[in-house]
Amino acid sequence: MTLRIIVDTDSPAAPYEQLRAQIAERARAGALPVGYRLPTVRGLAEELGLAANTVAKAYKALEADGVIETRGRNGTFVAAAGDAAARRAAAAAAAFAEEAHRLGLTREAATEAVTDALRAAYGN
Repeated sequence: MTLRIIVDTDSPAAPYEQLRAQIAERARAGALPVGYRLPTVRGLAEELGLAANTVAKAYKALEADGVIETRGRNGTFVAAAGDAAARRAAAAAAAFAEEAHRLGLTREAATEAVTDALRAAYGN
């Protein structure tokens, strides 16, 4: 299995963000199975013609999102991202609900705010 990452130099998205998004999408879709060992930062940077710091930034963001995990000198692997993503989403939702309640928003106003934010994020 190969990673097959394509970085579009004409894209308005930064290379690290393109890399992060492609790995995250493939991991969540199962194209990169849990436990799949990712290339080293330097190895992937060389393969893609990117700076090592660019790949390191993408890996750091993926690790913060729970998509990948670094096991020291053993390497970087695809994590069971679904559970981590669901936990983070639930925590963010709970924090929003508490803040909306504290601000005195009605349930309907809070729901409308969430709906608008989701529409903006997902483009629907």
